[in-house]
Formats: sequence, structure tokens, C-alpha cells
Amino acid sequence: ENRKRAMARKVSQALGGSLRGKTVAVLGLTFKPDTDDMRDAPSIPLITGLIDMGAKVKAFDPVGMEQAKGELPSITYCEDAYSCAEGADAIVIVTEWVQFRALDLDRLKAIMAQPVIVDLRNIYRPEEMQAAGFVYESVGRSKEQSSA
Repeated sequence: ENRKRAMARKVSQALGGSLRGKTVAVLGLTFKPDTDDMRDAPSIPLITGLIDMGAKVKAFDPVGMEQAKGELPSITYCEDAYSCAEGADAIVIVTEWVQFRALDLDRLKAIMAQPVIVDLRNIYRPEEMQAAGFVYESVGRSKEQSSA
């Protein structure tokens, strides 16, 4: 639980230390890809932490949104990853759905308020994200590997 809330702090740090008035797009709500299982899903304490820190949260999951609504009723649910990212100050990748590995980075950068991605599943290579112009944070990598 504390580790998951620490992820909310990681998002805050990526956005300069404050989430007040910021919009965070969360991609992936379920415990793991290819399921609608929300039991012990890391998205729940993460999103709770983001809201507690003042963020507005939008979310998209390919199959888990109906189940998530019972656990997380106060967030905005989106129809796809791009509508979720629109106007967001940061994207947080929580579940490693295959469709999140193939996002159009140029399109994301064009529709986001700030090009910040916090990748909690390390599905992208830091050098690829840096080349695409993103501020990129990942987990368990050295600082040189994880930021732009």
C-alpha cells in the first residue's frame, strides 16, 4: 500500500512537486492485462493518492472500467487512451496492456498539456521516449536510464 502511494509521489515529482489543479491520465486499471479483475489492483491506491494530492484523474482500461467504477467512482472514465490523454499533464501507465505498447507518441504529445509519462511497467525504452520529446519516468532503472 505504501509502495503504491509512493507511485503517486513519483507522479507529483515528475510534474514539479505538486498535483494541485493537474490532470493525470491513468492507463490500465486492472490487476493485470487481459482480465477485468480489480482485486488488489495497484491502480486503486495510486489513484486515491493522486486525488488526495489534488489531481483530477481520467482513466482508461480496455476491459476493466465497469468493475473499476465500483472501486473508483470519483474519476472520469474515457473511451480510449487518446481521449484519456487529451489535456493531461501526465500519463501514468499502470497495467501493461498490449495496446499501450503501440501508442502513437506524436499524437499523444500533440494532445497532452505537458509531455510527461510515468511508466510504472517499463513498457517503453527511455531513449525512445526522450527522442519523442517526453519527460519520462520509469521504475527500477538508474536515473540516467529513466528520465529525459
